[in-house]
Amino acid sequence: MFLLLFGISIGLTIQSHSYHRSKFINSANFLTGGIYEGANNISAYFNLKSQNEVLLEENKQLRSKLFSKSDSTNYNTTIIDSITYKGRYKIQTATVINNNYGASKNYITLNKGEKDGIREDFAVITSKGIVGIIDNTSNGYARVLSILNTKSRVNAGLKTSNHIGSLKWDGNSSSIVQLTDISKFAPVKENDTIVTGGQSSIFPQGIPIGIIKDFVIDIDGDTYTINVELFNDMTNLSHVYIIENLDAEEIKQLENPVDE
Repeated sequence: MFLLLFGISIGLTIQSHSYHRSKFINSANFLTGGIYEGANNISAYFNLKSQNEVLLEENKQLRSKLFSKSDSTNYNTTIIDSITYKGRYKIQTATVINNNYGASKNYITLNKGEKDGIREDFAVITSKGIVGIIDNTSNGYARVLSILNTKSRVNAGLKTSNHIGSLKWDGNSSSIVQLTDISKFAPVKENDTIVTGGQSSIFPQGIPIGIIKDFVIDIDGDTYTINVELFNDMTNLSHVYIIENLDAEEIKQLENPVDE
């Protein structure tokens, strides 16, 4: 009876006084808002996978349009202010299901394969930089020759000039690769950006790789060997983009004509 009468009195007080009514409404909103926010956070957590898939699909479409422009296009990322891409490229998304980085010859396995149109010599990147090149495929899966593989060779160079070299890995740190055969006349500086050189049919030009950590002049005195700190954390890969150069076959036929 006391609780009933107490509840009635509180109700009458709230009804008859605007100050008490506003305080009650604010408190109720705070309580229900907290409940809704908590429920939404729980729901969002369980929907992360589907949300990531939607974002990846949107990014794939945007990158396809970007890479396929025949004119110069400025591409903004959190790392690189502007990069020029040219050519015609098709983009697919994939998920990393196995990632090796502790050996001298490391490979990455993706959940896309021949049934998805994936073939050898397709480039693999993330939103931060390059990952490797597909070197073997099955019906449902593809193997990537990681840039953390002593057999890997990628055409790369300085973002600030046209000096091009070969990107390799010495088998030591998983965050450092080496750029060799850069001319001694190149304007090499620490913290400058290294990007793909574009002188191959695999990677589009200007995809970010990393920054110059340090460098030395080679024994012959004509070229630099540069240690490049990767933008990608190669030990923590989840979702990637697979790039197909639609002109690759035509380029190969032109550069390697069949002898009559």
